[in-house]
Amino acid sequence: MPLDFTKHFVAVPTEFKLRNNTGCSWKVTVKLMNGRVTLDQGWATYAAVHQIKIGYMVTFKLLTPDTLKIIIFDDDGIEVVNKCEKHDDAFAAKE
Repeated sequence: MPLDFTKHFVAVPTEFKLRNNTGCSWKVTVKLMNGRVTLDQGWATYAAVHQIKIGYMVTFKLLTPDTLKIIIFDDDGIEVVNKCEKHDDAFAAKE
């Protein structure tokens, strides 16, 4: 995460819920690495399930202290809409 983004936290949470454009939630852990906050466990699976490819743009908006809205755009700038049925129960966030 960009440092300008993380400076808005009093304390960075150890876990985030990623909420997509259809309202589904996915949990990922957060890790501090070389002074930067990174998405850790759950992110690789999220990226694979949602078929995020090189050239795609991913935006994050802080909704609550532990929830980020995530919007994915393909390499043509078109928003990618994802359904929830492929989510792994190990990472699907319970509402």
